[in-house]
Amino acid sequence: MILLEINNRTVEETLLLKFKNALAGHKPESIDVTVADFDGVLFHISNIKGDKTKIRTSISLKFYKELQEHGADELLKREYGSLLTDTEDGFNVSVLIDLENIPDNYEDIAQKIGLLKRNCFASVFEKYFDFQEQGLEGDKRAVIHYRNEETMYVEAKPDRVTVVFSTIFKDDDDVILGKVFMQELREGRRASHTAPQVLFSHREPPLELANTDARIGDNIGYVTFVLFPRHTNKETRDNTINLIHMFRDYLHYHIKVNMFYHFLVEYL
Repeated sequence: MILLEINNRTVEETLLLKFKNALAGHKPESIDVTVADFDGVLFHISNIKGDKTKIRTSISLKFYKELQEHGADELLKREYGSLLTDTEDGFNVSVLIDLENIPDNYEDIAQKIGLLKRNCFASVFEKYFDFQEQGLEGDKRAVIHYRNEETMYVEAKPDRVTVVFSTIFKDDDDVILGKVFMQELREGRRASHTAPQVLFSHREPPLELANTDARIGDNIGYVTFVLFPRHTNKETRDNTINLIHMFRDYLHYHIKVNMFYHFLVEYL
């Protein structure tokens, strides 16, 4: 499996270059860059009021209000602290770096800003992992509409956390390749005693979503992860969040790679 990076590499490297140029004594240059990410997420890197030494990075997520219901604002305050600044119009969160006051850990700062999307997502997982750790059931299922017509559901039980992704397949070929990918994933799990249980259902939602408005259709698929305490405890949860929140992107990336490979085989 090809693993996608959990950070936005373009954002991180752009800020890192700004830091290094400033430390080298170069004259700061203006910046106004928009960077796209998975799930319709946008970053905007720009100066504030024309001051080339002040660089603001903003992120826009269409589903941020839903994440706020699960503690996104509090998590970002914990992670970014004094880096947070007044939010840019049209965005959900903004952070600010000052090239006239560069901290010793500037590389960590650039990396952390590149992780803004991941850390926004993390709030809902941390909340339900805590429910499970406390032996509680969540007061309600979390429902995050992370893409148009695609939804993530998170639910806690005393012994597990269940995460379900709905996803749209563009055509029959995507469905077939998606099933092949999931089968490979299940076979890989057999070789590991610690991997979470992974289930795939096509057309109809899994039992966990019975009596909900979850969609039904030939181009609909549902991927269910069953996470146990070994995946959700304080020592392992960060890695679990890193992998789980990117799963939909992994799935469709591998579908596209497989389709391109078959195209090459057929036409070259």
